[in-house]
Amino acid sequence: MEIFIDSANIKEIEKWLAMGVVDGVTTNPTIMFKDCVYDIEVGAKRIAALLDPLPLSVEVVTNNLDEMLSQAELFSSWAPNIVVKIPQITQDGIPCCGVINALENRKIKVNATATLSLGQVILAAKAGATYISIFFGRVADEGGNATEVIINSVKWIERWGYKSKIIVGSIRSVGDILSSAMTGAHALTIPPQLLSKMVDHKYTRETVKQFVNDAQKAKRMMDKAITETTIK
Repeated sequence: MEIFIDSANIKEIEKWLAMGVVDGVTTNPTIMFKDCVYDIEVGAKRIAALLDPLPLSVEVVTNNLDEMLSQAELFSSWAPNIVVKIPQITQDGIPCCGVINALENRKIKVNATATLSLGQVILAAKAGATYISIFFGRVADEGGNATEVIINSVKWIERWGYKSKIIVGSIRSVGDILSSAMTGAHALTIPPQLLSKMVDHKYTRETVKQFVNDAQKAKRMMDKAITETTIK
């Protein structure tokens, strides 16, 4: 299972990348705005260079299918490791499967995003999407069983041999991370603040503190014994 960081914050990406636990980065217009990345091209090129050859997902910013194609062509020209995020449907409910298929046929990798159902997964996989992002939190918001959607999606893809990889996004808690990690999903994309919470534990801190204190006590006793022996 791969772990992507769901962020456009360069410092956070650098920090977690250096730890060897990050396999890529996902962004969207909201994340870029929140992280003060107002120029998509500048931000994407900087992150892509930092990650190379690991993937960076960058999302189109239009509701028009033809513009999605042209934006995807542009975005993918910025760096070879850029994956273009295409929504499952437009805000008017128009399917984007044709866009996904056209881009993949042009050797542009697509991350089919804003996925909330197995039906959407099936169509995106058949259209050829390299990645399909299932939004865990938003499925739950609508009263759905996100874990079930992910498990069934992975099973269906593996049963029929499609290339698509399932990414779990819209993760809002460590509980979401752990639940998603047991579904067989190919990747989780996690906000940096949740990566910090994931590794932290109150009793791990206390245990490490005890070990360090006891080691220091042992050293003091050893130093004392050496001093007394020298005096004698």
